[in-house]
Amino acid sequence: MNCLIYASVEVFLLIVILVCCHAGVTCSFILAGLSCVLNALCYAELASRLPAVVGGAYLYAYSAFNELTAFLVFGQLMIDYHIGAASIARSLASYVVTILEMFPVFKDNIPSWIGHGGEEFFGGTLSINLLAPFLLALLTVILCLGVGESSIVNSFMTVLKVIIVIIVIFVGAFEVDVSNWSPFAPHGVKEILTGATIVFFAYVGFDAVANSAEESRRPQRDLPLAIIGSLLICIALYIGVCLVITGMVPYYLLGEDAPLAEAFSSKGLKFVSILISIGAVAGLTTTLLVGLYVQSRLYLGLGRDGLLPSLFSKVHPTRHTPIHSQVWVGIVAGVLGGLFNVHMLSHILSVGALTGYSVVSACVLALRWKDKTVSQFSSRWTSAWREGVLCIVTVACCGFAVGIFYRFSASYFFLVVAVVIAILATTALCCRQAYTDPPGFSCPGVPIVPAVCVFFNMFLFAQLHHEAWVRFVVLSIIMVGIYAFYGQYHAKPGSDESIIYQRAPSEATR
Repeated sequence: MNCLIYASVEVFLLIVILVCCHAGVTCSFILAGLSCVLNALCYAELASRLPAVVGGAYLYAYSAFNELTAFLVFGQLMIDYHIGAASIARSLASYVVTILEMFPVFKDNIPSWIGHGGEEFFGGTLSINLLAPFLLALLTVILCLGVGESSIVNSFMTVLKVIIVIIVIFVGAFEVDVSNWSPFAPHGVKEILTGATIVFFAYVGFDAVANSAEESRRPQRDLPLAIIGSLLICIALYIGVCLVITGMVPYYLLGEDAPLAEAFSSKGLKFVSILISIGAVAGLTTTLLVGLYVQSRLYLGLGRDGLLPSLFSKVHPTRHTPIHSQVWVGIVAGVLGGLFNVHMLSHILSVGALTGYSVVSACVLALRWKDKTVSQFSSRWTSAWREGVLCIVTVACCGFAVGIFYRFSASYFFLVVAVVIAILATTALCCRQAYTDPPGFSCPGVPIVPAVCVFFNMFLFAQLHHEAWVRFVVLSIIMVGIYAFYGQYHAKPGSDESIIYQRAPSEATR
């Protein structure tokens, strides 16, 4: 199955994240997009190198480092996925109600505890919403039925939203007043960089393609194409929407809640606002569908390796889907989306994505070292492997340090020192390690490209809310505890190689 059907182009998230609405935000999207392209190159190499297996970043960390590192990556990713799925389900419920209220019979007759927001208790900690878990249950059933059924829904929704985005860009282009782009960056270059750290997370999701490896007919060809191709399409559509919205209305007149819809309404194009609502439903549905799919495959991978109970590794004999993992994912997201105000937890998100991206970039380097039986240079005090890992950790620490210095407007001297140390560590990776060309797609510019990815990802990590850092530390301690008391005693890597999950027949791969 062509993995492109899983590549979700999340343009309508722009409605939520467009916080710096001057035309300079276009530059922010370009910078963030370029960074994600570098990360996508790393993902594409590993997806091509380890085809026909599930797990994504977890699998790559397992193969390059060890099961504890992989287990920690899994924990960080799953918190992001669970909270993100619950939050998206609530947003989807709100847009569904908005569309229903276009009909007079439903106008002002749908209570808040069904779709819009929720009925809040205990100061907003509890927030009852019935439609969100219902939608989650519906999508969970579709995913349990089989890959074919879920891909049909996903493909239809993806095509629908992309068509609507193109219509929005085309119609809005005739309403653009180029004078609204002057000044292009009224808040300066620093705000463009700050904007890039924010809108970076609009591109998160291309990594989901790597988890569809076992449903791909030609994974070594399809996975790199799907990962990089979907991201490039996403970048182009984001830039188009940015230019249109900032050209239609001066940035200081745009609202924060729904700037895209308000921009078209101000021009008398209310029918476009209706299209935007429909597109939002399509976009959020595919986002949720892909998110739930990825989560179940991660649980499937850990169940097979014994780091989680074997129940998660069971696959339906005829549907060929991990029903137990899929239902578990749906239940967790349903409870969070139906009972809690998950929007209050949004500032601790993205930790898993940045952690996963950084580890994947490091895996590209480590797996290329692993293919070498003899290092290019020997060292008296440590092995070449440990020296390489130390260099990667140094680059990561420098990226985080630069992020902290930048965030708190520290002296440029400290910024320069951290950058120089990172350059020296990258130089050591270039000169003191030997690299081989992997089978399939090869990430260009190794080791520079992966090192730049690690540096910039950690720079973005430093821009997160401080509670996100606390979450990272606390969750890491919890995951180490689970591994110490359960995972290490039940781990069985490679013992279940006989399982072939929805893998294409050998003649189809030729």
